[in-house]
Amino acid sequence: MLYLWDWTIILLIPAVILGIYAQARVSAAFRKWSGVMSRRGLTGAQAAEYLLRVAGITNVRVEMTQGLLSDHYDPIHRVLRLSPQVYHQPSLAAVGIAAHETGHAVQHAQSYGALALRNALVPMASMGNLWILLFFVGFLFASPLLQNIGIAFFSATVFFMLFTLPVEFNASSRALRMLGETGILAEDELPAVRDVLHAAALTYVAAALMSILQLLRLLMLRRE
Repeated sequence: MLYLWDWTIILLIPAVILGIYAQARVSAAFRKWSGVMSRRGLTGAQAAEYLLRVAGITNVRVEMTQGLLSDHYDPIHRVLRLSPQVYHQPSLAAVGIAAHETGHAVQHAQSYGALALRNALVPMASMGNLWILLFFVGFLFASPLLQNIGIAFFSATVFFMLFTLPVEFNASSRALRMLGETGILAEDELPAVRDVLHAAALTYVAAALMSILQLLRLLMLRRE
């Protein structure tokens, strides 16, 4: 119970506030620019397929997946999955998000270093809550060994989140550049995409901050 309710919980408040703000920004930006159609009229799926062809990438499929803003690039199966709101719509928001995910596919094709490092950390980072539980067990039974193991492995989650930042920022930069260079969007349409992608980037910043503060909290709670 001490772990759940001790004073160090206040360390997480800034990340929680930033996370709430980031989600509100994403929702507002997506809602705003989903209502504005691009002049060229390409849907998110069509934009992604076109950008992949221009980049010379022929081994990545574009598929629809369920869920709101569930868009992602799967590097294992080489599939670019777009939510229905992005896949079917020719809005500025849809085209921007599709281009961002295409940016990840381009990163993969070009062996972008930060992406490779992040992907290597996925197995351990995906068990972040398990490492915290391990620390909790060590805390309850005053086992420095279990606490240290939990902290050490949770650190992989922190590194994963930190490597995620340059990966996401780079994908957004690629998206804006590709959309402009290919003429999919006009110059005066790009600020809308930038607004959507910057809002999305805040969610990754909030997640990274949360992981850092959580690690700091574990270090402060650790006991012999």
